[in-house]
Amino acid sequence: MPTPEFILALREKVGTTRLWLSGATAVVVREGARGEEVLLVRRADNGEWTPVAGIVDPGEHPRLTAVREVAEETAVTAEVERLVWLGVSDVIVYDNGDETQYIDHVFRCRWVDGDPFPADGEASETAFFAVDAMPPMSWRHAEQVRLALANLPEAHLG
Repeated sequence: MPTPEFILALREKVGTTRLWLSGATAVVVREGARGEEVLLVRRADNGEWTPVAGIVDPGEHPRLTAVREVAEETAVTAEVERLVWLGVSDVIVYDNGDETQYIDHVFRCRWVDGDPFPADGEASETAFFAVDAMPPMSWRHAEQVRLALANLPEAHLG
């Protein structure tokens, strides 16, 4: 996964010290032949199926990050409908010793246009899945999808 330039610049100053970063996750939903479908990507780095996610650039609104990441990773155009979850990730320690932790803004997004494909190399596969035929995901990613599909009026704070 390409590391944003602003993080590389920070790492030059702080080394592997834990960085507190903002993230955005986009659960893109569309109506398919069998009901709602969810856009997922298979991450190129670890092979896991997840919703589209990325790091918020300095000064960027997280909802814009969600839309940008969907376009960059899958070539799909999406619109944010609402915030469904605001959460904090566990600490992540990368192979090189770098530590990060994210405040994650999870958005329910509506598909607007485009057929998904791995557009930037961050994903090895992309596809829409019927709700009853999704691939296995981690608990956290499955919960993000569940909350987006529930489309409750309030965001989950977890």
